[in-house]
Amino acid sequence: MPELLTHRRLDQPRPPHRLTVSFDPELFGQISERIARFLGTGKFLFWMTVLVISWIAVNLFAVGLRWDPYPFILLNLAFSTQASYAAPLILLAQNRQDDRDRVALEEDRARAAQTKADTDYLARELAALRLAIGEVATRDYLRGELDRLREELPGLRSPAEKRRARSATRDPDDD
Repeated sequence: MPELLTHRRLDQPRPPHRLTVSFDPELFGQISERIARFLGTGKFLFWMTVLVISWIAVNLFAVGLRWDPYPFILLNLAFSTQASYAAPLILLAQNRQDDRDRVALEEDRARAAQTKADTDYLARELAALRLAIGEVATRDYLRGELDRLREELPGLRSPAEKRRARSATRDPDDD
């Protein structure tokens, strides 16, 4: 049996031969944000004003160059086209900003919850330390207890009392 010359398998579907256009939605969003940011600048407003004044001046005063006579239909068409593209681009930029704000808000909430949990933990630890310190004998408590024992036991004197007794029995002329 002769071989097929097309090298095509009949048991598998053909790959599509359509022209496919692929675009990166992130790149499209970034470009739309740049355009939306530019549309809101004074630079854009200045150059748009210069263009409109020039357009009107040329069409009113330059008789040989009148491509858009007085009602300026072509200029209105250009403005309408610009507005029809600018509004969706601005909305797309706002939606992307809302998404970034939402993510930042969720991160802030998570950080605040973690901070609150850490603060609660530290407060509990501090309370536990205060309770534990309350059960520890302090220096003043020990001194008071030792003084009380000295008073109860006859013949025991404090070091200060011993010094006073020695200084009282010593003769000042011996020095």
